[in-house]
Amino acid sequence: MNTKKTFTIALVMIMSLTTCARNTPPTVEANSPASEFTRQINELFYALLDFDDEQEREFAERGLIAAPNSLEIKDADGKVVWSQDAYAFLAGNAPDTANPSLWRNAQLNSIYGLFKVTDGIYQVRGYDMTNITFIEGDTGWIVFDPLMSVECAQAAMELVNSELGVRPVVAVVMSHPHVDHYGGIRGIVSSENIPIIAPEGFEEHAISENVYVGNAMGRRAGYQYGALLEKGELGALSIGIGMGQSKGIISYISPNDNIKKTGETRTIDGVKMEFHMTPGTEAPAEMNTWFPDKNALWLAENCTATLHNLYTLRGAQVRDGNAWAGYIMEAITRYGDEVEVVFQSHNWPHWGKDFIRSYMENTAAMYKFINDQTLMYINQGYTSNEIAHMIKLPEALEKNWYTRQYYGTVEHNSKAVYQRYIGWYDANPVNLHALPPSEKAKKLVEYLGDTNKVLQKAKEDFNNGEYQWVAEITNVLVYADPGNMSARRLCADALEQLAYQAESGPWRNVYLSGAKELREGTTHDDNLKPTSNDDTLRSMQPQMIFDYMGIILDSNSAQDLNLKINFNITDDTDYLITVNSGVLLHQKDAWSNDADATLTLQKAQLFGLLTGGTNGVTVSGDASVIGRLAEHMVSFEFFFNIIEP
Repeated sequence: MNTKKTFTIALVMIMSLTTCARNTPPTVEANSPASEFTRQINELFYALLDFDDEQEREFAERGLIAAPNSLEIKDADGKVVWSQDAYAFLAGNAPDTANPSLWRNAQLNSIYGLFKVTDGIYQVRGYDMTNITFIEGDTGWIVFDPLMSVECAQAAMELVNSELGVRPVVAVVMSHPHVDHYGGIRGIVSSENIPIIAPEGFEEHAISENVYVGNAMGRRAGYQYGALLEKGELGALSIGIGMGQSKGIISYISPNDNIKKTGETRTIDGVKMEFHMTPGTEAPAEMNTWFPDKNALWLAENCTATLHNLYTLRGAQVRDGNAWAGYIMEAITRYGDEVEVVFQSHNWPHWGKDFIRSYMENTAAMYKFINDQTLMYINQGYTSNEIAHMIKLPEALEKNWYTRQYYGTVEHNSKAVYQRYIGWYDANPVNLHALPPSEKAKKLVEYLGDTNKVLQKAKEDFNNGEYQWVAEITNVLVYADPGNMSARRLCADALEQLAYQAESGPWRNVYLSGAKELREGTTHDDNLKPTSNDDTLRSMQPQMIFDYMGIILDSNSAQDLNLKINFNITDDTDYLITVNSGVLLHQKDAWSNDADATLTLQKAQLFGLLTGGTNGVTVSGDASVIGRLAEHMVSFEFFFNIIEP
């Protein structure tokens, strides 16, 4: 058998995302075992990769100081918000229901505890999705990226205090505005009167991502991170950059020291730091940090021992693969001759000047390859989906353990490049005004005729291992008739086999989450919630609040609404709100003498207006404007349907 050719053909079937449909089945069904076809595909990874190469495992274990025998972090009510005990099953060899490469990554990510990176630099790893890093100053700690949940950050701090002695936190550095890098800050900071350092634009992007689309992103993140799934051989494994999301309290403190350009330095508590700006890479605002006295380079989330996302499945702005590669190479130019260790906010550090150079260059080469190769295919007229099935990493890059597709994939990253440069439209006029999925599905079923015959053929294809096609065709049947239980079950079975084959942790999770909801109906779990929180909302500037008002205003239902409202914000400035045919527009430092009403209030009272609250608000003119505006504002249901029409 030509292993390489067979592996390539197999991957065409593995690397595809599918969502399926609707309704609530009356019973919960058990997961299926791995099929023989899935077992054979997973076996091919042993031929592709060198499982005797233990360099990454050695890096993941190096410097361990202490780890509790058991790790379950609970909130004040006793609810478990993070558990490493749940992954005890990883001690064995990879089962047939898991890609062996992802299984190995999960084993490394499940190594937890307090680690020494180099003199004066320590990390607590495996206490949340993210690492929390402690830089030793003359009197206290400078903390980098304080995890996602308050409870997890507190537990990490307690471990550091018990092993290294109690010292105050003298500064916090947040490398970029994703919630797993700042949400736990109130677990380690008792006073806000210390430097809170972040790249310029941090707050804008933290709020726009986690408030403007926080509801949708939170729901989708539940799929990506497997929050609905049990941990185990048939369930959630690693997500490639950690074990998953914690479920504790999310907090936020606004930065008070914004880094604006590369080369800026700060010396805090005797520790000198030089910042290297990397905007548009893993986040719109992001930065590396160089420690010249330690020859150590903090790489934020720009190098993470895996292929990362140019597009994340939870949904976010697409990232610039070309810029990402460029900033990694710039870091090599600036620090490569001196660096002795690189460390980051996910996975584990890497040591040794020669190894580090290869590690960084190969990581840069991945993103540059995906960017450039996608553009080459675009200019040959290929569409997004065609390119995704054509593009494949060069063999030398593919064989590095630290460039495997545990988090992002070449396939969905190539679609991000397509979207960034040329958008959703593939230039085929048939797709310009395509039918909604349910309408299309009903017409297809009408044309297909006897759905029982379609299901029979789908079962035959399932038995032949054609799981992607089976998921797609049964998806059509379910969208046409959400009560078609046979189609639902077969779609779930197909998604499950795709999950067992997936090397990407998020792909595994979304497949299994889709299968779960096909069988059980849309899940409602009180432990899952949007990524926005009270701290974030309180930090919103008036312009952002007015933007959010526009987002939740149903302009179609309010199309006959036309208003002008002056806002005299006593602790900020004046704003003029114009509602034009139900569309909310706002202007800073503007005023209208013929406004329908004038509201005098403080900035903190603005958010109450979203629900029609007027406590402390002085209204002159037409007092009914608030109610007239509020009646057209919608609330969002968090558990909206993903696999149902």
